[in-house]
Amino acid sequence: MTDSPMNQDTHSKTMGYLLWIFGFLGAHRFYYGKPVTGTIWLFTFGLLGIGWLIDLFLIPAMDREADFRFQEGPINYSLSWILLTFLGVFGIHRMYMGKWLTGLVYLCTGGLFLIGVLYDFWTLNDQVSQRNVQ
Repeated sequence: MTDSPMNQDTHSKTMGYLLWIFGFLGAHRFYYGKPVTGTIWLFTFGLLGIGWLIDLFLIPAMDREADFRFQEGPINYSLSWILLTFLGVFGIHRMYMGKWLTGLVYLCTGGLFLIGVLYDFWTLNDQVSQRNVQ
């Protein structure tokens, strides 16, 4: 797809708001490509709920930034995140992206002993973007 970054819609606001429900754990921040603040939200319960509440109003801006930052293509970001979140230890998200070998490694090792799953929470948007460029 050759859309300019302004016309891309890589991330969904609906998905962002659904993840915001669990935002005190940083889920929506990881989804929008903000792993550092996602981790902070995870360990501080959304900055004791204050940051979580403020994020309700920041999601549209985070969505625009993610649409501009990440490359649109055949691999869907929302589906990738759903697969990582619910089936990450089985490597299904990696198989969906065409990374069959590491997907099978995750399947046999419980997401490479959960460390691989944590790594993917930090880097999934970049991995999808990179695959979409290829």
